[in-house]
Amino acid sequence: MRLENAFDVPASHEDAWRLLNDVPEVVPCMPGAELVEVTGEDAWKAKLHVKLGPIALHFLADVAREEVDEAAGRVVLAVKAREAKGRGSAEAKIESRLSAGGDGTQTRVDIATDLALRGAVAQYGRSVVADVATRLTSQFAQCIAAKLADKPSAPSSAPAPIGGLRLLFGSLWRSLFHRSRR
Repeated sequence: MRLENAFDVPASHEDAWRLLNDVPEVVPCMPGAELVEVTGEDAWKAKLHVKLGPIALHFLADVAREEVDEAAGRVVLAVKAREAKGRGSAEAKIESRLSAGGDGTQTRVDIATDLALRGAVAQYGRSVVADVATRLTSQFAQCIAAKLADKPSAPSSAPAPIGGLRLLFGSLWRSLFHRSRR
């Protein structure tokens, strides 16, 4: 499935580019994520804690930066994750594009993710996964904006798992509400 999200950050294109390419600095901004190891200049290992309803999932992920085009403000990351107890896996290609705002004090970040889920995680529908991605992107954007503004960021040293039950019910509610308006 393909997920597309975007957000604006209060920083110049250059400052946003520098921060968003510093993976060890950015990983703590991802809700439920924790950097485990830097395995190379363009490779990392991370953990991701996800709670979807009654299912708590702990993913071990290999992240690799596959493409960098600084002139175009484009980066492609590949992620291969496996659930620690063997209940599923995920693969993703994440393409980020930065574009400068009109006055140079804002930068737009567009993120397109091609995601493949297998196992227990795949039981959740596209609308739930898309809703979770939208909410996580919002939390990620707030943390990045705080880092760029030199404010203390929200994540603590112990990453909180992503709470899926509230997200699941919120997605269900929006889906039902959207259908009733048609």
